Amino acid sequence: MKKIIVTVTNDLTSDQRVHKVCRTLHNAGYDVFLIGRKLSNSKPLNRSYRTKRISLLFNKGVLFYAEFNLRLFFVLLFYKKDVLLANDLDTLLPNYLISKLQIKKLVYDSHELFSEIPELVNKPFTKKVWRSLERRVLPNLKNTYTVSNSIADYYDKKYQTKFKVIRNLPLMIRTISKGNFSFDHKGEKIILYQGAINIGRGLELIINTMPFISNCILVIIGNGDIIKNLKSYVKNINLVKKVRFLESLTPNELQKITPLANIGISIEEDLGLNYRFSLPNKIFDYINAEVPILVSNLPEMRKIIDTHKVGEIVKERSPQKLALQIKELLKKDYSEELKKAKKELIWENQEEELLAIFRNII
Repeated sequence: MKKIIVTVTNDLTSDQRVHKVCRTLHNAGYDVFLIGRKLSNSKPLNRSYRTKRISLLFNKGVLFYAEFNLRLFFVLLFYKKDVLLANDLDTLLPNYLISKLQIKKLVYDSHELFSEIPELVNKPFTKKVWRSLERRVLPNLKNTYTVSNSIADYYDKKYQTKFKVIRNLPLMIRTISKGNFSFDHKGEKIILYQGAINIGRGLELIINTMPFISNCILVIIGNGDIIKNLKSYVKNINLVKKVRFLESLTPNELQKITPLANIGISIEEDLGLNYRFSLPNKIFDYINAEVPILVSNLPEMRKIIDTHKVGEIVKERSPQKLALQIKELLKKDYSEELKKAKKELIWENQEEELLAIFRNII
């Protein structure tokens, strides 16, 4: 039985992509060991494979990345393994060094264009460091995959790599189970955003749109860098009754709340290549819950609408015009298209492609 060590910089609780990968590998007979970090509020885990969380002194910034990578190097050094699976650029260096030092196979899963994330826009030195690591290591990797064709094409052209694509599709839901909201929404229609609450997600735009839409509320589920600012903004403009916030929920909780929505939104801004090429997993979660989607006019999102006809692309990014489009979208019926798309866009349909990467590892 081959031993695979999988590494991430998060606390393992909510990273569904990594969990799905580990679950697929475990069910295929691999001995999977997932390593992340421990936070003060980390929830207990109950997984079918082994897990480990590394306790750190620093939890953000340069010191966090330096400490985590150093500790991870020594953890990887002393654990038995046949294959290393690094998730994203922030775990790649220790995995790469160990793979060379101990002559082990290395697989790399790029969840995004890490060196192009909006958080690095105003940090030129930090961006330069990540780009330097990318430039030095990626051309040497032989077993790689990522979340979208656009990111794969970008890497292949820039570094002469051969990235495969494993999209972040959800596990199949056999029956949709609608739960009860944690607050009374009085029969109002629900516009839903679920995911990271960070800059460039289009949340300010949709909040400013809400005064122009009657009989609707906006529900924002998740946490992130700007959530406090958004809550204060909503309070200051007297939209508390029309914009509701929920903390991050477990996948099981989300599966009960997402189907309650009338529209699911993913209206990220074009803030650099990472957002331009993104294919957010919430889009597939909406489809899996049979919720019509409204998405940005960006390549990968546009392709989903063009192919599956499960919603619309934002036409104009102004509150008044967006409100008009949402009102029209709420009148339309996408039920048949959603039922068809949800059968195709599930994790189980690409498990063999993922397993092929590990069976044919170079």
